[in-house]
Amino acid sequence: MWILLAVLALPLVEIGLFVTLGAKLGLGLTLAWVVLTGVLGVVLLRGLALEGRQGLREEFREGLQDPFSPLAHRAMIGAAAVLLILPGFFTDTLGLILLLPPVRTLIIRLLARRVRGVRIIPRDFR
Repeated sequence: MWILLAVLALPLVEIGLFVTLGAKLGLGLTLAWVVLTGVLGVVLLRGLALEGRQGLREEFREGLQDPFSPLAHRAMIGAAAVLLILPGFFTDTLGLILLLPPVRTLIIRLLARRVRGVRIIPRDFR
């Protein structure tokens, strides 16, 4: 239910921010911001695609404590890139926040705590 409300509220929030901030910044700066963040998002996605598996293999070979951490960081960078491609100030802000490594690490730790108690294979199938 909360996800549905968030999906419905997102365009309203974006429109409100476009009207409010667009009036203060002007049309030129608003359009420049949308184009700039869109290009940044595409560059990030392209960089993730080009680096691909080779970069992950190298990070796994380094012997990190948590082998899923590099993958989780890349997934969050991908999500940040998609948020930057979407036009809007709110999604751009979320995308820029996700690009900060301490924020990604915090989110990964919070999600890891929630996932640890979840069983992947049901008892009936063992």
